[in-house]
Amino acid sequence: MGAYLVLVVVLAVPLWAYGALVGGELMPGLPVAATAFVVPVVAAALLVYRQGGGAALAAFLRRAVDLRRVRDPVWWVPTLLLMPALWALSWFVMAALGRSLPEPTVPLRLLPGLAAAFLVAGAAEELGWMGYAYGPLEARWGPVRAASALGAFWAAWHVVPHLTGGREAAWIAWWALGTVATRVLHAWLYEGTGRSVFAQAVFHASFNVAWQLFPVRGSAYDPAVLSPLLVLAAVAAATFGLGRSPQASLARGGSAGR
Repeated sequence: MGAYLVLVVVLAVPLWAYGALVGGELMPGLPVAATAFVVPVVAAALLVYRQGGGAALAAFLRRAVDLRRVRDPVWWVPTLLLMPALWALSWFVMAALGRSLPEPTVPLRLLPGLAAAFLVAGAAEELGWMGYAYGPLEARWGPVRAASALGAFWAAWHVVPHLTGGREAAWIAWWALGTVATRVLHAWLYEGTGRSVFAQAVFHASFNVAWQLFPVRGSAYDPAVLSPLLVLAAVAAATFGLGRSPQASLARGGSAGR
């Protein structure tokens, strides 16, 4: 596992450097350095191929479309809707706090394109994070500690893109807190959906789509408001889901009874 984490950083460095050199954004709030989203799957693919050859690599990549692992369709509800609901709740919290907010117009015409782009990006990341890295960590530490550790690495891995995007330290710190919590939610859904990487990609995409549809193109996003909501959701997931034995979850095939 150490080799994977080192490789993820080494392969990302040229893309981070390029992003810092050219500046600019891929879309509002998304710096060019974010092209490193391809790195988690590339690093995992290299290691899988080295360990098992072409057949193992093909089986690994097929996990990007492993919809059949989701045996209980009820799990699609939180997979698709939990993040948009938390983003919407953060808006109401900011309004209740008296924040000056832009007109809450949601550009739904952008939804198909954003969904497609972020689903591809989400699959590239989640094949690496959950499809490759999470399993060995979970076997060693259990689901909550594994998800928290992987979330901390995931957050640190994003610091350079945020810095090149001009984010301040306090913003990054709040964002990192929410990112660790989000990885715990990923683990909860991973267990519930029968360890489907496709479901993980959908959940990952749902966060980013909600961010880009948030008024105005995410400009009103404040991680100091959203991250505590993510933490509360993660604590609930860890207490009522991930706190149980992962072996029991697998025995139930990822049913809604977790």
